[in-house]
Parts: sequence; C-alpha cells; structure tokens
Amino acid sequence: MIWTLVILHVLLLLGAESSSRGGRTVTFRRTQQDVSRLQGRVRTRRDTSSSSGSTRPVHGPSFTSCRTPLTPVEHKVLDDNTHETGFNGDDGSYVILTWVGDGTGVVLVLSTFSAPIDSFTEGGSSRLYRSTDYAKSFHDISHQINNTFIREEFGVSVGPGSSVILTADIPVVNHPGGIIFTSTDAGATFKFTQLPFHLAQPITYHFLNPDYLVGLSIDGGLWLSLDFGAQWRKVHDGVNSFSWGAGVNLFFAYSRTDAVEAEERGDLVLKRTKDLGRTFTVIHEDIYSFGYIGAFLFFSVMEDPRSPRVMYFSSDQGETFSRALLPSASTEQFYSILDGDTDMLFLHVDNPGDTFFGTMYTSDDRGILFSKSLERHLFDGQRKSDFTNITSLRGVYLTNKLDTDGRIRSVISFNRGGTWRPLNQPENVECEGPVKSCKLHIHGEHSRNIRIVPMLALSEPRAVGLVIAHGTVGDSLSSSQHPDVFVSSDGGYNWRGTLRGPHHYSILDSGGLIVAVEVRRDGQVKTIKFSTDEGQCWKSYNFTVQPFFFAGLASEPGTKAMNVSVWGFRPEADGQPMWVAVTIDFQSLITRECNDGDYEEWLAHATDGGDPRTNGCLLGLKETYRRLKKQSVCRNGRGFVVSKKQSPCLCTREDYSCDYGFHRHVNTSECVRQQNQANKTLELCLNGEEDELLTSGYRKVPSDGCEGGFGSQLAGQTVIRPCGVKPSPGPPARSSSPVTHFDTPRERLVLILVCAGAGLIVLVAIVSAIFAVRRVVNGHRSPVYRFSNLRIQDEENGVTRDLESAASSNGTAYQPESDEDLIE
Repeated sequence: MIWTLVILHVLLLLGAESSSRGGRTVTFRRTQQDVSRLQGRVRTRRDTSSSSGSTRPVHGPSFTSCRTPLTPVEHKVLDDNTHETGFNGDDGSYVILTWVGDGTGVVLVLSTFSAPIDSFTEGGSSRLYRSTDYAKSFHDISHQINNTFIREEFGVSVGPGSSVILTADIPVVNHPGGIIFTSTDAGATFKFTQLPFHLAQPITYHFLNPDYLVGLSIDGGLWLSLDFGAQWRKVHDGVNSFSWGAGVNLFFAYSRTDAVEAEERGDLVLKRTKDLGRTFTVIHEDIYSFGYIGAFLFFSVMEDPRSPRVMYFSSDQGETFSRALLPSASTEQFYSILDGDTDMLFLHVDNPGDTFFGTMYTSDDRGILFSKSLERHLFDGQRKSDFTNITSLRGVYLTNKLDTDGRIRSVISFNRGGTWRPLNQPENVECEGPVKSCKLHIHGEHSRNIRIVPMLALSEPRAVGLVIAHGTVGDSLSSSQHPDVFVSSDGGYNWRGTLRGPHHYSILDSGGLIVAVEVRRDGQVKTIKFSTDEGQCWKSYNFTVQPFFFAGLASEPGTKAMNVSVWGFRPEADGQPMWVAVTIDFQSLITRECNDGDYEEWLAHATDGGDPRTNGCLLGLKETYRRLKKQSVCRNGRGFVVSKKQSPCLCTREDYSCDYGFHRHVNTSECVRQQNQANKTLELCLNGEEDELLTSGYRKVPSDGCEGGFGSQLAGQTVIRPCGVKPSPGPPARSSSPVTHFDTPRERLVLILVCAGAGLIVLVAIVSAIFAVRRVVNGHRSPVYRFSNLRIQDEENGVTRDLESAASSNGTAYQPESDEDLIE
C-alpha cells in the first residue's frame, strides 16, 4: 500500500517513550498503560486485520545483513564491563538524564513523581542521583536539594562548562518567587537561591559565559544575573520574548500595555541592549514577533493597518535592516524557518489551503533575497517537516516532498539546496514486483510523530560521511512496509540495508562504533547489537539475564565516548515498576589505539572514473578527509580531530542557484524567469543603497568557494545609487500606500520641477511614469505572509547557541512551529 496523506497509524513502538532535550538531556517516560502491561493486566490484542480490512505492515524487499557471533573471550570481557543499576523505590512516571561537562564522566539522574506533595520542603517528591564514571554507578545526592520537587518541563538546565541549574516546582500563591539550585562543579555541590520572581520558561545561559543568565517571569519581567544566579536585576517590564545575539547583544520584544493583546495586534516593540541592560535601543515598533538564527535577526511588522505583515532581516545586530524579498504569497499561507547559519537561511512557505505542502526557499548571504529551492515540500497537517541537515558532510540536506500523484518521496541535496535529487537504490536491495522506480525513501519527523519509527536520521560531524536512517525501498515512502535501517558511508550518495525492522541506534567513538537496540512488539529487551565497520557486520550481546521494558538508549553527546546506557523498567517484589539502567563499556573490548595505518584519505563527493579536474568538486571545493578504514578495529579516542584538506574548483552551473524572480526548469538545470517577473531589472533598496540588479538569473550559493569558470560568463552588473536608509533606532516612516517610497534625488528633482512651473510638465510626466513602473515592480515582489514567533535556542537546556558556529547535531535540524501555532 502506498503512503499518501491518509496515513495508517501503525503503532510499532510499544512501551515507554523518550525525548531528547538539546542533546545533553533526555527524558524517559512511562505511561499507565506500560505499568498495566508490566503487571500483566493487558492482554495481547487479537489480530483482526483480515476481518477489519486494515493492513498490517509487511517486510519490504529483503537484504542480507552480516552477523558475526561473539567469541567466548569477547563475551566475558563485555560481561565484566557491563554495569546494572536499579533505582529502588523510584516509581515516578519519568526520569531525566543529563550529561554535565565534556569528558567529565558526570551524569545526573532526576527521578520525580508526577505531582508535587503539599510542602516542597518536606522531601520525598524528587530524588537526584550522580555518577562520575559515565553511568556505571550512581550515588543518591537528594539531600543536597532537600528532595525538593523539580519541574519536569524545564527543571534541569545544563550550561557551558560544568554549570547546572535545577528549578523547583513550587506554588505561586504565598511564595514571593521561585527556587533554583545552582552548581558550578558538575553537581558535586548545589547552592540554594530564592528568586525574586517566578519563572515562565527555562533560564537561558549565555553561550560563552555561564555566569550571564536571563530569566523571564510569569508577569513579563525580564531579569538578568551576572553572577550565575546569586543576584538578579529586573531590566524591563512587559517582555514577550527574548534572545541572545552575537557578543552580549540581547534582543527582546515588549508591550507598552497588555502583552497578550499586544502580540495579537502587532503592537510589540523590539529593543536591544548592548551593555547587559544598562541602556536600550529601539529597533522597530509594531512588530508581531522576532527571531535570531545564524547571524540574522528577523522580525515581522504591520507597516499599515490595511496591509498584511511583512518581514525584515538584519545581518548587523539590528543596526540596519532590510525588507525580505520573497515571491508573492497570500495571507492564508504560513512559513517556517527550517535551518540557518551565518551564510544563508532555509525557509518554507506553505501553499494556500490544506495542501500539506509548500515551497522551500534559500536566501542570499544577507538574508534578503530568497530563491526557490524545492517545490511541493512536505509540511503535514501537524506542522511537521522532514527537513534534516546531514551534519557528517558539508552542504548535505535531506527531506521529503509530496508529488502530484499524492505519494511521498525522499530527495537529497548535496549543494545546500541548489538542486535536489532522489536517493539511490541501496546496493544490497532489489525491489520486488513491478515498480516505476526503485529508490530509498527515508522516514522523517512525521513518521516519528505517529510512532512508525523511533528515531530520525542520525549523523555527527566527527563521524565523516556516516548517516543512519529508517526507510523503505520502492517507488515512494510506504506505510505498509516495516521500516528497516539503512546506512551510508559517503554522506548519502550510496546506501545499504543494515538492520531489519525499527531500531534505536547511536554513534560512538567518532563513528568507529555503532550500537543498536531492536524495537520489539512486546516492549522487552535484553540484547544490544554493535558494529565496528559502519554497519556492514553486526555482533549481538545479551546484556542482562532478566529482560526489562525498554525506555531509551543514551550515550554522551559528541560521539567521543565508548559506553552506552540502556534504560527501562521492570517490576519490583511488590509489583511496582523500578527504573533500571544498564551501561556497557566497549572500551575494554576495543583496546587498541588507532595508528596511521588505520586511516585512509577519502575524497568527498567523488565518483569512480570521474574527471580528475572536477571529481569531488562540490560547493566550489574539493575536500579530502582522513578517516578510519572500515576494516580497522581500533579506538579513535576522545582526542580524535577530523582532518581535511581543501582546494578550490572552477565554477560550474552547480555552484549557482537561481536568482530572485527565477526558478530551475523541471527538465533542465537552467534558471528560467518566473512568469510574474516580466522586467529583467529589479530595483532593490538594501542597506541604504539602491541596487539596480541586472541579473542573468544565477547567484552563487552562499559559502561556495569556486573560482573562475561559469561565473565569469554571467552578464550581470550592479549600479549603486543612494536611497532612503532604514537605520536603528526607530521604525521606518509610515506610508498609507503598500508601496515603499524612497527619498531619492529623483524625488527631490521631481519636486523642484513641479514648483518651477508649467514649462516642465512634460518632464514631470516622464518622471511620474517611471515611479509608476517602479510601483508595479515592487507590487510584484512584495511578500504577503504571516510570521512565526521563533526563538532559536536550546529550549530545554536553556543555552542560547553560539549562533555563528552552531551546527545541528545528531542529524536533526531545529524546526520551529508554523505561525498557526506560535511557539511560547
């Protein structure tokens, strides 16, 4: 059965659920159904699929997965280095697991009941455990926080270095403020702090200085601490949202009246402080919301009560800003920022109506000119996109599209959205029966949301070229097939089937080790699989005699470690569930350190038999990596550093995307003009300069390093003329017209000619005609859309990312909700 928009909700994932919090914190949950099943009160449901007409998933095309048995010596080594911990008496519905610091071995585990007791100081509602040996053993340190009930949604925040903040969950009534416990020594000791306010969201760290903290109170107060929470100072009232920028720039939107109503009316004011709350600068008034990602500050504005909202971008911390130039969009459409860095943004604009797809655009390096990247980009009714940044190779992105036949198909881009193409058929899989096209299709966020797969595609910057993902093979993504696990060693060019059925998986030792746990229908596990050759062959190890109900797989972020913890629960003597953690240390099994002979030189993006002058050229560069050979069984170690050599290539058409007003032809790689862009000259006002852009339809992809070649053949030129600048502070002048007017020398000349008398009427008419043409051109290019309330930060840990160097980890890109459901 083909998977269309009406998707079967096939619940393959039975048992507890886990959710990642910014990479360093993960929450494992246990539902009442899990407890009932554990106590034997849930009977197995009889299969009625044949009578009901529904279809149970079947296995897709077969493939052979290499299995190698453990030797007795290997089995004994793993037995001696497997550590099980039972958290007796902790019958709470969830546990929160957090890694503190880099290479410290410190893991904090918070076990908490679902609701606080009457008095948070009497103890018994929360238990805190600490491990200093990578979760091999734990010590109860609950007394350090007096067993205070810690919030579930943002109770644990880990910052730079070894800083930790625990936020208590206490009643607002009869308490002047909240309570936090702070630690600067990775949880060895905690300091009690009474806050002068109640938190509305997680405390946010500065990405470089852990002493700088920002908190937002439930009454809209913006509070700042410069000494890691010991003292707090209110810097502003009526704040709706905030975000760190570059350096110590802090942006926030506030209301002069009621914050909720102001957001609905678009009456918020965007401010910036560059000196930690001493002075403020108004950037713009009448905004709906704002966000900060990469090097870009962006905000939406209603310039006129009769006009839709428009969006402005700034790449200089709000000193100047320009209106984003997007192809026309109706007021029914929404958009979502998919990803971004210092060079460009990926933006999704939804199609009108409930179509569940839209168009993806990419920006120039100023975040102003947007060009079409992919049509019919899937964005389902639950506001989920499958867009994924493959972080193990530069410039690679993966997503799904909804084709005109109603089928979902996967596409991949190796040049930052410049071109997209289907994934290749896995080398060890053959399609069965007649199919139009035998390709690999990857399950994404939508599939995980409805519990068809347990994990998204996984990649890590330290594991060069390695990608692990769930998928199906055929003409399109199918819900009638069990998802299998596929692996790529070259960044997504070539794939092979590696594990049958859904699994949880993790990358260890910078890609030198992969571990996986199979998702079983009964929910119980006792076996872990591992591979030392990027998934070509697997060994299995039974890590416990008594199986337990699986909750999640956890390993230290960054892929440096060689141990992994399997979490779950089993019944105690009284029948109540007990949380269990089993940690397996593979470092004792793989003891040899890698030497020079274990590595190879690998030219990324290269093909066999390619032209030596261009083979491996992508985004204008050839990149040769030093990486581990698949047959080498050794340890990369914590000190492993990715090594690569770069050299520039001659520019080709692949180094260019289509310019504003152009799109790539369906059957060719040429950029052709959009039908609504009849005039070749586009006049733009950017950063105080009017650019008369004579474009040939191509612009170089941001961060592309090519030289000469195709680019030198383009006949584009730019004529610079002064125009009205929009500096900060203060909003731009209002206009009753939807067209932006500029106070240019031409306008002043018109005014002089009109005042001179009737003798210059003819010249005035000519100038007026010119303005009329500009009005038409601007009307065609003016975007009409709504704007999301986007806050690009590590929400769970409360750390604002170093946005000038951040990359999505674990193969997942941050995807804010659309503006139909504003992020709080």
